[in-house]
Formats: sequence, structure tokens, C-alpha cells
Amino acid sequence: MNIEEIKKKLADEIDAADKTEKIEAARVNFLGKKGHITSALAGLKNVTGDEKRTLGQAVNALKREAEALFSEKLAELRNLEERALIDAAPVYDLSIPSGEKAGSLHPITLVSRECEAIFSSMGFTVEEYSEITDDYNCFEALNIPKDHPARDMQDTYYLENGQLLKTHTSAAQNTIMRKYGKNLEAGLPIRAIFPGRCFRNEATDACHENTFFQMEGVMIDRDISISNLIYFMKTMLSEVFERDVKVRLRPGFFPFVEPGFELDISCAICGGEGCPSCKNSGWLELCPCGMIHPNVLTAGGIDPEKYTGFAFGLGLTRLAMMKFGIKDIRDFNSGKLANLTQFVH
Repeated sequence: MNIEEIKKKLADEIDAADKTEKIEAARVNFLGKKGHITSALAGLKNVTGDEKRTLGQAVNALKREAEALFSEKLAELRNLEERALIDAAPVYDLSIPSGEKAGSLHPITLVSRECEAIFSSMGFTVEEYSEITDDYNCFEALNIPKDHPARDMQDTYYLENGQLLKTHTSAAQNTIMRKYGKNLEAGLPIRAIFPGRCFRNEATDACHENTFFQMEGVMIDRDISISNLIYFMKTMLSEVFERDVKVRLRPGFFPFVEPGFELDISCAICGGEGCPSCKNSGWLELCPCGMIHPNVLTAGGIDPEKYTGFAFGLGLTRLAMMKFGIKDIRDFNSGKLANLTQFVH
């Protein structure tokens, strides 16, 4: 078969191919190991001189042309077949309600977003911090050295690489101070909150879980006092509960604040009468807080002789329990849709 015959046969087979399988079969028929063009190239060994050069150029040009034609035809047929599949698919009216119940955000997510909005309106930035940290940020930068007994209060999950799962959102304090500390000299206070998930190897009961959510907050500037702390916490709680709430401050020990306090809220589940959620005390510990210890400010690169600040660790999980009347903290992680789908938002 000469060049002109191969060209004509090539054009005829490409025109006749109406499926990707047929165009692939035609490609093999011309460019395969025993194809017409491949055989023509192999036959050049029987030709010599100028004729071989001329014929070789013609066959190679035909090969390149054939490859381009097959590629173009294959793409065309694939587009046609995809369009046919689309046209054959059933048509759905997207305006028709699905009949399925709408999903809902987790109650802790709802409370977290609400608190973020409240603090943002008061000039606080919302920061993020990793759930995995190191010993320095979680303890040493917070005035808790390796031999400090306060470490016994937090049963920590340590990882094989020496890092750990953060036991409290306070682990972000040093990072935030170093990120924004330079702004203090320009007269810009540090106001930041950082919500996140914390982990402790605790025995679970109605008010304790090994995985829980907190929201750390700090404010650092000249002449910050406890009254500033009380104002911001009262404002936040009254916004969350949409009413005045009964709170109390009692002394509490935390190495990273001095003085330190426990901010308790009257148990909204039992009305202060006592229940398993509040250990029958009528009060639920909600927010460890206090004035940031000078050692913590120094570790964060801030001069404690010039600046003071407060810090708080708001328990978002317990706040959600109070807001939504959830009696058992374990319901949050149970995965029971009956417990969670009621909070459609």
C-alpha cells in the first residue's frame, strides 16, 4: 500500500469512527506495531538513495499527521459521549425541598462563635493556636517549672516526640505576647482571645471530660486592674445569657496569675439548689482568671514594671451546659443526634 492509499484509508476510517472504541481500533490499525504506517516505515530498509530520503520524509510527515488527527478525533468523541451522558441524566428541580431535616452546629460551636462576636465587639482579636504544643509553652512560660506541683493538677497526654496535647488554652499566652508585644510601646494594648480544644487524662463524670473546650483571653496595657477583668467578664456573661447573671469571685491558685481567682456562675440547671452537674454546690466553676504573673510577662518579652494585664480561661463546654441546660458534659461527645440536633441555628 503506497502513501496515497494509506492517506485515503486513514481519512475514511477516522471519518467513520463514531465511538472512542472505534477510533482507538483505527489508531492501532495505522500506528500499532503491525499498522499501515508502521509497516511503511519498516519498508524503508528496502529503498536506497534519494528515494529513501524522500519517502522517509513523506512517511514521517504522515505519521505526525495521523497522530494529530487521532488525538483530535478522540477528544471530540469523548466530549460527545460525556455530553450524551449528561443529557441522559434525570433532571432535578433544585427548588424542591429535600424533605431532610436541616443540620445544626454543635452547641459548643454556637457558644464559641457567640463569645467571639462579643469580645470582637470589645476590641479583642480572635487568634488560633495548635492543639499540639511543647512543654515550654504549656508550662514553663506560664511560671510552671518542671518540678512544680501544679503539674500534678493536669494529667497531660505526652506524645512520643516529646510534645504534648495542650492541657489548657493558656499555652497560647506566650505566643500572643510575643506576636503583639511590640505594639505596646506604640500605645496599642494587647486584647486577644483564643478558643480551642484541650485534653486531660481525667476520669469522666457529669461535669468532667478528657476532651473539652476553653477560650483563653488576655488584655495587657498600662494600669490594667482586677476591675477591668470583672467588667469584661460580667459584660460577656450578660450578653451570652441575655440577662444579669449571678457570679462570684473566690481566691484560686494558678501559677501564671497573681492574684488568682475562680469565677463561678450560679448553676442554671438547678437554679442554685444543687445537682450532679454542680456537685450539689449550686455553683459551677466557669472561669479561672487573675492578673498575669510578672514572670509570665517577662517570658513573653513584656516589661512587668511598665505593663500589667489580666487573663482568663473561660470554660466553653461548661458555659454551653449552662446556656442550653445540658446536665451531663458527656452528651457533647456522645455523637447522639437526639442530643445535638435540637440546636438548629
